[in-house]
Amino acid sequence: MAERTYAGETGDERRARRRAALTDAALDLVAEVGWERVTVRAVCGRARLNDRYFYESFADRDVLLLASWDALAEGALHALTMAIEGTDKDRRVRAVVEAVIDFFIADPRRGHLMFAPHEALRSRRQEMLRILARIVAYQATELLGDHAAPAKDRELGALTLVSGTMEVFAGWLRGELDVTRGHLADFLVAMVNTTGDLSTALRRERG
Repeated sequence: MAERTYAGETGDERRARRRAALTDAALDLVAEVGWERVTVRAVCGRARLNDRYFYESFADRDVLLLASWDALAEGALHALTMAIEGTDKDRRVRAVVEAVIDFFIADPRRGHLMFAPHEALRSRRQEMLRILARIVAYQATELLGDHAAPAKDRELGALTLVSGTMEVFAGWLRGELDVTRGHLADFLVAMVNTTGDLSTALRRERG
């Protein structure tokens, strides 16, 4: 039996629309007042929904924040993946760096949620860091071929690069670094390309 519609929407479509309104409200509030002051009441008020609609999608405030963060991370990874797949090797590093920067510039709320100092979100960021490090290590192998550092050193280099980049990027989004978007992009691209010569530096250090 076909699902009944109301005002042209099925029940699933209405639930999806309400869920999207709640996550959008959470993004607003994290950016405006900080995650600590995001409450079920505040989210429902911003989304103009009764709290019963909140609980049809989320068990509590923290579940909402995690779901919002996961959706944000998925979007960021999609932007990164599209940049990798859509460019040749010579332009790939710059394309990825600029795609990620522009993803966050496009909606300034995203940075507030991505780097919010919430314990559960901090755990999510560590998972994201490891995913990004694996992507960087794989790309190093593909771009550098025989000139890439050994596997263990690629992993260490990728983890170091991603960790430092995330910290710098978070500071820039918070307005703590007085550099333009272009300056930041140039710097990060140069850092990645410098790290690409890791094997030469390691051979020198190891005699």
